[in-house]
Amino acid sequence: MYSGSFSKGKLLCIGFILMFLLAISDQLTKYLILLNKENLYRDPLQIIPGVFNIVYVRNTGAAWGIFHGNNFALLAIAIVALIAFSIFFKSITEWYPERVAGFFMIISGIIGNSIDRVFRGSVVDFLDFYYGQYHWPSFNVADSSICVGVFLIIISSLLRKTVKKEQSELKSDEG
Repeated sequence: MYSGSFSKGKLLCIGFILMFLLAISDQLTKYLILLNKENLYRDPLQIIPGVFNIVYVRNTGAAWGIFHGNNFALLAIAIVALIAFSIFFKSITEWYPERVAGFFMIISGIIGNSIDRVFRGSVVDFLDFYYGQYHWPSFNVADSSICVGVFLIIISSLLRKTVKKEQSELKSDEG
């Protein structure tokens, strides 16, 4: 359990601010894409030639197009995920700052894509990374938030587990 310099209240406040800023960034970038959708659909905006474009894609599924056309099921999964994450907040984060940040990043991503599903009927994706003819599936800020949040929690769990193990070994050697 974390016992550092941030209080639980401060961690929650920072987490909610992070969640809000990421959700706003997600919706704002999607709004800008929608303003230019006709141009981007016909002619993607090349940012880094041969590597990265801004495109306009409507995704009615989840990652890699799985569950294509199942908006209701994906919304139900999102609601269940939000509830489950909220119930297990303390055990997931153990109040470590990086895990709290990761938690709120995941929540912001779920919220951002759910807003799209409810109000647009599909998720707007626009970040297109590729090499030659090999394209990574296009994605958005919400997807990035989810992935980075999961990464933070996993890395923190692995690194902190190693530190805890080393500390317990030191204590047993001293005893």
